[in-house]
Amino acid sequence: MSEPEGHDGDEPRAEAAEGGAGKESAVFNAPRVVINRVYTRQGDGGLTRLVGGQRVSKDDPRIEAYGTVDELNALVGVARETLRETGGEGLRELWAILVRVQHELFNLGSILATLPEDVHPKQPRVTQVEIDRLEAEMDRCQGELSPLRSFVLPGGSRLNAELHVARTVCRRAERCCVLLSRSESVDPLAISYLNRLSDALFVWSRWASLKLGAEESLWEPNKAASADPTG
Repeated sequence: MSEPEGHDGDEPRAEAAEGGAGKESAVFNAPRVVINRVYTRQGDGGLTRLVGGQRVSKDDPRIEAYGTVDELNALVGVARETLRETGGEGLRELWAILVRVQHELFNLGSILATLPEDVHPKQPRVTQVEIDRLEAEMDRCQGELSPLRSFVLPGGSRLNAELHVARTVCRRAERCCVLLSRSESVDPLAISYLNRLSDALFVWSRWASLKLGAEESLWEPNKAASADPTG
């Protein structure tokens, strides 16, 4: 969903369309979004609406889950724009991948913002196809990378650091979904997708550094202040 706290009023709600917008062969229904105004004042009391219309607290675990997915989507967008500004033939493929991932995260947010009993059969979601694609892309990029001898410190380039920030938020989104699954039904593929995406973001951060010619910084425990004899 496009707003971390859900849709407070009736007008800015977004939900899966009943019809396929003329594309009956599409896997998912086209979105039906009507946003006549952004604010409605109906969320000032700390409640928001799910896709099915149920009003829930803004600190509800379900809101936290898809709100964190929305945060992740924004960070992927930041990394995508940094990549575009950086340029380079070798990074074109990654730019296209990140655009696709943003669409997939909206699909994931759609299903998380809907109670299981309200899910439409053709409502956008993530499937095993998306997970398999991430794995194939990871394997392809990983094949160009040298093995690691330690953990990587985020940095070396702005793009690398931003992909690492996205990775850590992806892990948090996964934890939110696991927490939600303890009390409510959550599609296991949603959790699997976030788990795989966080791994992919790690691989892409290293791959981007390789393509940019940026040196990787590895964790060295004895560079801590306590290991410095001159300190």
